[in-house]
Amino acid sequence: MFDVIVIGGGPGGYAAAIRAAQLGGKVALVEAAEIGGTCVHAGCIPTKVWLHAARLIHSIHTGEKFGIKASLQELDLSALVARKDGVANDIRTGMKELLRNNGVEVIKGRAVLKTPREVAVEETLFEGKKMIIATGSCLDLPGTPGLEEAAWTTGDMLGTTEIPASILICGSGPIEVEMAFLLSTLGAKVYLATGQSRILPREDHGTSQRIGQTLKGQGVKLLSQFTLQSVRKSETGFEARSSDPEEQVLSVDKILVSGRKPNTMGFGLKEAGVSLNQDGSIHVNPWLETSVEGIYAIGDATGGWMLSHASSSMAVTAAENAMGKKIAFPFHLVPRGIWTMPEVGAVGLSEEEAEQRALKIAVGRFPYSINGLAMARDEMAGTVKIVSEARSGEILGVHIVGANATELVGEAVLAMQLESTVRELANSLRVHPTFSEALVDAARDVSGWALHLPKR
Repeated sequence: MFDVIVIGGGPGGYAAAIRAAQLGGKVALVEAAEIGGTCVHAGCIPTKVWLHAARLIHSIHTGEKFGIKASLQELDLSALVARKDGVANDIRTGMKELLRNNGVEVIKGRAVLKTPREVAVEETLFEGKKMIIATGSCLDLPGTPGLEEAAWTTGDMLGTTEIPASILICGSGPIEVEMAFLLSTLGAKVYLATGQSRILPREDHGTSQRIGQTLKGQGVKLLSQFTLQSVRKSETGFEARSSDPEEQVLSVDKILVSGRKPNTMGFGLKEAGVSLNQDGSIHVNPWLETSVEGIYAIGDATGGWMLSHASSSMAVTAAENAMGKKIAFPFHLVPRGIWTMPEVGAVGLSEEEAEQRALKIAVGRFPYSINGLAMARDEMAGTVKIVSEARSGEILGVHIVGANATELVGEAVLAMQLESTVRELANSLRVHPTFSEALVDAARDVSGWALHLPKR
């Protein structure tokens, strides 16, 4: 019998298995496909390889401002795909070796819960004192007539050696926004369609507005309140028809669909008594335990933001709880990152969310346009925004649009985790010149004494 059986070998399942083993547990990890999951093979890592290529193209185009005259002679996508595959393979190999090094038994095959303490893999039954469900997410393909034939997934895109001349991207979340930035940089005519009134509807309104303006500046056509009604194959590609807010017909070469949903079907969860939410995600308590005692769930399978770093962090909490501790997971500290240019980094409540909760807030902002390093590097697009509780100074949320935002948000997470007030952050020190100074300046602006902003 195993102390812990982990179902799913993505970033969450991998981390859970290793942490439980570190705590002295006899651990098995069951995975039907490749260790690493979507993140390593078709998500976080492969997209960053492609997005780095986009950044290099941008650097070539803007190099003349720094006296560097260069031109892009050729874009070899086959080499880019090979680079992507090589990086994913290296990471997967490392993960496998670390699982072996920690004594985790990796079982190949699809797991199905038979009871709260038994898992069937193919025709073999395994027993575990505790279970951790880390089955991730899967493609959420809308039932739009004709879309199934036309759908081009992010996996398809990341393996392509030919950029389409035109593409409709359905959705306006982080994945879709990154794909819009990437494909437009690579020369495609991009239509970004959302059923909402704005892109990135779960982020702060200011973040949405800034990234929307950036995409428009790249030539991306933003289609708000857009509902795809049907798709029809044409001689050159596809015709996408919408009736909201008025009938439109777009002729495009490809239609990118990248929405995700919790991957919770076919694992015997309901049969084992595990309660699912209406969207198919697994319901968990603050300790990440499901409705069945001894069965924990983490990551995309539980819904939420569906971020691999959230899954990895939840994995540690779930593993420690499975091994006898009782630690609540800090959902409010999960940061978000979007690798556009400029980048987005955020954690905690937006200004709108804080107002909806009837909180009395104080907000500070500092633009990248007067940050010394941003000026030196010509990366002045963006701002840092801090939302705090007016009386106590508690930091409720931080929203960064700008260079290195995905790194800077880590400072905000640490400040919130250590319960630093906005006044303490305002009096902290940073190296000059750095982008991190903007975080301190934004904290000072909350109280109206930012040194590099006009007097209020």
